[in-house]
Formats: sequence, C-alpha cells, structure tokens
Amino acid sequence: MDTTVIAEGVNSAAALDFSVWGLFMMADWVVKSVMIVLLVFSVWTWAIIIDKWLSFGILNSKAKSFENVFWSGRPLEEVHKRVGQRKDHPMAVVFSAAMKEWENIYEFGGGSLPVEDRLSRTMSVTITKELGRIERNLPTLATIGSVAPFIGLFGTVWGIMNSFQSIAISRDTNLAVVAPGIAEALFATALGLLAAIPAVMAYNKFSNDMNRYATRLDTFADEFTNVVSRQMDGGEY
Repeated sequence: MDTTVIAEGVNSAAALDFSVWGLFMMADWVVKSVMIVLLVFSVWTWAIIIDKWLSFGILNSKAKSFENVFWSGRPLEEVHKRVGQRKDHPMAVVFSAAMKEWENIYEFGGGSLPVEDRLSRTMSVTITKELGRIERNLPTLATIGSVAPFIGLFGTVWGIMNSFQSIAISRDTNLAVVAPGIAEALFATALGLLAAIPAVMAYNKFSNDMNRYATRLDTFADEFTNVVSRQMDGGEY
C-alpha cells in the first residue's frame, strides 16, 4: 500500500473521537444497548457492594454488643426484656424466639420432645429465615459476575462484525475504516469486565462474611441451649 494512503488513513483515524462518549456515539444501536446494560449492571453492583459493606459492619457491631450483654451474668429474663424492645439484628431475633419458646414450654409443657430439641429447632428455623434476609441481593452479584463478560463479548463480536462489513463495503483496510468498529468492540469488552470483576470479588467476600456470621449464630444457638440445660439441671425455671 502506498505510504500516502497509509498516512491518510492514520490522519482520518486520528480525527475520530475515541473518548468514552465518542465511542458510545459511534456505536450502532446494538452495541449502544450492550453498553447501557453493562453500565446499569456496574452501577447496580456498586450499590449492592456499598449496602452490604455497611450492613455487615452493623450486624457484627450489634452482635458483639449483644454477646457482651448476654454473657454479662444478667438473668436471661432480664436480657429478654431488654432485647425484646429492640430486635434489630438476627442474633437478637434468634434469642427472642428461643426465649418465647422456652416460656411456652414452661407454661404449657414440653410435649414429647426434649426441651433442648425444641429450642434447637426453633432457633434453627429462625436462623434460616434471618440468613435469607442477609443473603438478599448476593445472588444478583453472582449473576452479574457471570453474565456481564458474555454480554460484553456479544458487543465485541458485533463491533468486529461491523468492522468487517465496513471493509467489505468500502473495499479499504485503512485505519479510518477499521478503527471505529475495533474500538467499539474493545470498549464493550472493557465495560463487561468493569461490571463483572467487582461483582465476583464482592460476591466472594460477602459470601465468606455471611458464612462467618452464620457460624456465629449457630455457635450462639448452641451456647444458649447449654445455658438453658444448666439452668434446668440446677432447678431454675
């Protein structure tokens, strides 16, 4: 190819706007739709990340405060009255449900099941419900992390197809013809990764946080059952 033609192609490509907005405006409606979807995914991901980051911080702080009160040596009835007015975190909800069940057993009898088994079942059901609330929006992060790269890949393939079509129509392979489609394709890929990478990292992080918190609730349930067993063996309640 003549160097003059190459120079003209370089100058034409340089004249194009390859900024983020320029790439968006150069794209056809399919690639634009892909970009918009991926930007929505990215904003959605960060909204969930911020919400979960704050939520887990509050949950752990309140759980620590509750455990300090629970192990302070106060009677369980006194702790229950105090917690019953403000059940604003899962550990308090589990404790309150167990205390209500224990009071029902004391008032109406335990039936055929041992007291410890009834308390354990009550707390297990409550823990499952509370963990379901904590887990809310985590599947969304997993879905975005899995789907976003493929949506970006679709935009990439479509952009490259546009580049080949432009070459076929113009019968010219200079940069001015090829560059816009390739740039659109790479930008769609970048947006897909921009949405997927934080989503996957956040999902793994918050899943681990939730597992640790679930273990904390299970441990508390076992400790509460042991406390009740000791009190029953000692003739209390």
